[in-house]
Amino acid sequence: MNNKAKKNPPAASGVLLASLLLPGLASLAGLTAAIPLNAAAENAPEKTTVGVKYGTYKDWQPGLDRITVNAPQVYVLAPIAGEWSVEGSWVSDSVSGASPRWHTQHTQISGASRMSDDRKAGDVKVTRYLARAAVSGSVAYSKEHDYTSRALGLDARWSSDDNNRTWTVGFGNSSDIIDNTYSGGNIVNRHKRTNELMAGVTQVMTSNDIVQFNLTRSAGSGFYDDPYKSFDQRPSQRDAWIGLARWNHHVERFDAALRSSYRYYSDTFGVQSHTVGAEWVQPAGRWTITPGVRYYTQSAANFYLDPTFNAQGEYDQIAAFTRGIKLFGTNQSTDQRLAAFGGLTFSMKLAYAFTLQTAVDFKLENYRQTKGLRLGGGSPGLDPFYARFMQIGLTHRF
Repeated sequence: MNNKAKKNPPAASGVLLASLLLPGLASLAGLTAAIPLNAAAENAPEKTTVGVKYGTYKDWQPGLDRITVNAPQVYVLAPIAGEWSVEGSWVSDSVSGASPRWHTQHTQISGASRMSDDRKAGDVKVTRYLARAAVSGSVAYSKEHDYTSRALGLDARWSSDDNNRTWTVGFGNSSDIIDNTYSGGNIVNRHKRTNELMAGVTQVMTSNDIVQFNLTRSAGSGFYDDPYKSFDQRPSQRDAWIGLARWNHHVERFDAALRSSYRYYSDTFGVQSHTVGAEWVQPAGRWTITPGVRYYTQSAANFYLDPTFNAQGEYDQIAAFTRGIKLFGTNQSTDQRLAAFGGLTFSMKLAYAFTLQTAVDFKLENYRQTKGLRLGGGSPGLDPFYARFMQIGLTHRF
């Protein structure tokens, strides 16, 4: 199991790049990175696959254009000696913009209010195929100015005699180093380590239905503070349970597929989240049209601090700083990514097959996040948050 890819969605992992995706977007992206939803005999690929993609990401809040990312990516999967395969990817993220605000448009942004960074990341996975099983090992590496991450993964998959059921187990380990001295900070060589253990089963239910259940236990320790925010101190341990359920249903009448998913997340920070997603995959000749929708909701961390307002109902920044000073040395954070909120994503993907071996695709996602979208209400004083992701890709097999 590629721990790095699983934990950090599309975009990646550093202190600066971590601000690309609020938890809502991150968890949604994680749904697409799950194990392929099929139950069949494990076979080595017969052809080499090469994919080239280019993505752009942009997010903003009222009165503030936050982050812009441009990211070319290359993916290769190649068979070796009939019983092995090797696959790898490389991505280069160019990031510019501003870190998220504390609570509202009336507050300061942060110490890293304007920044730019570049991340280079790659991973390699080698798989050995057996009669009804496959075993894979992977390594990943990511580097940017203030963040370096290394990850190792191992997973195994095996199928039942009738190939209607597939079990999966995996282990992943990541080791990260945080260092913000390049921007004048004083965080030097701080470490964070995470171990993950995952188990899952995929089952063919009928000729039109297939389901999957995965359970992941994550145990992390080390430096979790945001070095670019004042009075940001977080626990040095973050453990989590993650459950994922998916159901694919073939709709014979339209020769289409309905893909649905549910993800539950709970950690020792006190954050609990729910994610529900659905996609409709509709072939139309050489075209494939895939609209989708996802809903995300999360509770606030135990140590998240709501904003302070004055008698006129305006944000009181002096009071917020005073409170931070009084709580200095204890766990506290005004990072809105740890607040309670809800998010809604609408997506559309178009794919066109020139031949059976060559296809091009385009994907657009729009995300909206507010406190009002959370069931039961979210944290007060949060600005709305918006994001847009676009990607175009070309895939060829030979």
